[in-house]
Amino acid sequence: MTVDRDPLSHGLWAASAPPAPKTVPLIGDTRADIAIVGAGYTGLSAALHLAEAGASVVVLEAASIGYGGSGRNVGLVNAGLWLPPDEVVRRMGADHGERLIGALGEGPSLVFERIGRHGIACEPVRTGTLHCAVGRGGERDLERRHAQWAARGAPVRLLRGEEACAAIGSDAYGAALLDARAGTIQPLAYARGLAAAAIAAGAVIHEASPVTACAKRGPHMRLATASGTVTAEHVICATNAYTGGLWSEVRTELAGLPYFNLATAPLSEDALGSILPRKQGAWDTRQILSSFRLDAAGRLVVGSVGALRGAAKAAHRNWARRTLARILPQLGAIDFEYEWYGTIGMTTDALPRFHRMGRVLGISGYNGRGIAPGTVFGRALARYLLHGEAPPLPETPFARMPLRRVREQVYEHGAGIAHALGERF
Repeated sequence: MTVDRDPLSHGLWAASAPPAPKTVPLIGDTRADIAIVGAGYTGLSAALHLAEAGASVVVLEAASIGYGGSGRNVGLVNAGLWLPPDEVVRRMGADHGERLIGALGEGPSLVFERIGRHGIACEPVRTGTLHCAVGRGGERDLERRHAQWAARGAPVRLLRGEEACAAIGSDAYGAALLDARAGTIQPLAYARGLAAAAIAAGAVIHEASPVTACAKRGPHMRLATASGTVTAEHVICATNAYTGGLWSEVRTELAGLPYFNLATAPLSEDALGSILPRKQGAWDTRQILSSFRLDAAGRLVVGSVGALRGAAKAAHRNWARRTLARILPQLGAIDFEYEWYGTIGMTTDALPRFHRMGRVLGISGYNGRGIAPGTVFGRALARYLLHGEAPPLPETPFARMPLRRVREQVYEHGAGIAHALGERF
């Protein structure tokens, strides 16, 4: 299955992204300094950084560039993690916690710098993002986040009342946290642009080349596909929530959270004048969170937890229509031109993981923050291999998530039930 053949895999992003660079499957035997498995943000960022430093790099992708979460997400380029910064420090300790907060706080700058430097056509808009408060509990959450980020010098503002209404285009929220570091992109286009930049720097990418085996051969590692092999000094595993049979331990510590998006036809000029007038992506404080943003053509993209399959498919669509009519009545009657969904890799503590399996390295578990962290962590893995510079994460052993499959069923079916019963933004 490829991006272009399944309309529910990448939806609008496949329809509007520039073509991916041309590649061929791996055929025959080759050698490289570093082999990377997975052509998403982490793998492509690592490949670009390594190739620019003069290392020989081969990337093996089972399907196509950006096939996993990198080509399916909302496109919000946020700073930090889902957790508030003080909570990151509490869970990780001051040293690693502050290092991680600092690195990911600068994550959007790295993303937009790479976009500019390599001329990546991915609809970049850097006017911030809006975290929207639902009820007084949501406002208290944003107040805490604002205080914690402001104490670290981040350019964040807490908007209230009319100011929040004007920024969002709706009076449904009492407050919104504006983070000026952040922005939006066309996510599949960004992945394809990173791939093109990595190839231009000297990396080799093979799509349709799933890895079937990985074995140590003396001081090297040997990766096998159905039609070839790569021998390399080190391997980066960059498959995250889409990890298959090889390195299955990565997947066993992640619960897959399904997330869908629906895109309208381009909005009228009148609607675009009031809805997210500065093109800031937005999401809310609900446990079953929702997001909404505009693309370059003026389509409104709305998303939430859930998978577009089975009986829940209609429930999610109907929920989206009801919700948009409630919070954005100026839209009038709407229909959806595109729909798609993917999987987010969730860890038990909402923190990413850094693992080293001999000469195989990997970082996974982005918990819904893939764009900037994936870009940052890809560079971090490259720097570790090039210079021995430790990533801003402690190395940890694999830990199988208890009741993982039960959690996944709760995520998917719970969201479907909530949307069927009319849960609001």
